[in-house]
Amino acid sequence: MSDPDRQTAVLAELRAAFGAAEVLAGDASPRHLKDWSSATGGTPLAILRPRGTEELSRMLAICHAHGQAVVPQGGLSGLVGGAVPGEGEVVVSLERMSAIEDIDLGSGTVTVQAGALLQAVQEACRDAGAMLAVDLGARGSCQIGGNVSTNAGGNRVIRYGNTRESVLGLEVVLADGSVLPMMNRMVKNNAGIDLKHLFIGSEGILGVVTRVVLRLQPLPRGTSTALVALADFDAALRFLRHAQQSLSGQVSAFEIMWRDYLDTALAANRLRRPFATDYPVYVLIDMHCGQPATDAQRFEAMLQEAVEAGWIVDAVVAQSVADAEALWAIRDGVAEVLREHAPTLNFDVSVPVARIGECAARVRANLERDWPQLQALFFGHVGDGNLHVVVCKVPQDEPSVHAIEAAVYDVVRDEGGSVSAEHGIGRLKRDWLAHSRSAAEIALMRTLKHALDPQGILNPGKLL
Repeated sequence: MSDPDRQTAVLAELRAAFGAAEVLAGDASPRHLKDWSSATGGTPLAILRPRGTEELSRMLAICHAHGQAVVPQGGLSGLVGGAVPGEGEVVVSLERMSAIEDIDLGSGTVTVQAGALLQAVQEACRDAGAMLAVDLGARGSCQIGGNVSTNAGGNRVIRYGNTRESVLGLEVVLADGSVLPMMNRMVKNNAGIDLKHLFIGSEGILGVVTRVVLRLQPLPRGTSTALVALADFDAALRFLRHAQQSLSGQVSAFEIMWRDYLDTALAANRLRRPFATDYPVYVLIDMHCGQPATDAQRFEAMLQEAVEAGWIVDAVVAQSVADAEALWAIRDGVAEVLREHAPTLNFDVSVPVARIGECAARVRANLERDWPQLQALFFGHVGDGNLHVVVCKVPQDEPSVHAIEAAVYDVVRDEGGSVSAEHGIGRLKRDWLAHSRSAAEIALMRTLKHALDPQGILNPGKLL
């Protein structure tokens, strides 16, 4: 059967099974054609929006029978083109599968469908008296399924770990429509291989996550937050070690911003400057408190000790929730930066924590040497080794883009780091995967892909 005939057949079968209203034409919804990245794709054959696991299973079974490529989509907040469809592919959007099914405070779990927005789940858990530790700047638009499929990191990894550490159970639909009901609700379960880890971080190439059981944390009674100014990265690293020791591991965020990022974020978001003087490096630190009054005293004593040691040169301590939100608005203002300085190249890399400062310095030197006309912004999550670099107003010719990427990724490779700390590989980082994974590792990934999706219909061209 020719490709047009195959597409006609699969479209007819999908519409017969689900109705024309459930199977949108590929050009019916422009918002499903791109994510936050600069990746460009094509017009899909159709856009499917299942209402539940059973519908999704039947949809994938039909696509599998025809060898039809399928692109799973979450909240479209990715930066690597992982959800961008190619020409003639079928989009499966999880947006209608958004139910928060159960919050079990006794077991400390929340069960949700994959299309639930992260912020909606956070708020529902907070209202019930518990905390979902997964948190990132795109919380208002990203979906839980996408968080799982990319093993999203975010702001709280230093204390609570990546998304993987919060996932207890998954339900996954495989390429042929088979359903894996791995909805474990226990922290301890060693009954055989823990298969959920195959799908966490696999970017939809092995199966489509449909439901998730997430572990909850006690709801903090308060939070102590401060923005501190430092002379250099080495001071920030000493401050991190001091804070972790003084606060007995209660540091829940430790976000570093070099001056270039802070200045640009303030301007792009029309925010008030937190300090009267400019400094080279800033750290946003907060601590989740169990005893707000005494913990706040511990927090301020820790800051005072750091000042006396010479690691901190200035500090602003939040005196209210509004103050803390204003400080976080600087760090979370990256979306506005990306819009105002488009087109951008966005790097999400990781190296051993002690090497972040050297890595940033080497990358900056490379960029300033070869592209002095371009502005580069540096920020990241120091406690987990994650460095973000945004290069602004980048020329769009392929040789320039490749050369700028090499200026960053070659340094990361030399430092023994990862070309993707928390956003995944998608399409835009696919050609750089070998900078961080050996040939043997990539070969095993291909083996797993072939075993679970022998026709290669799930998210083709992404990650591998």
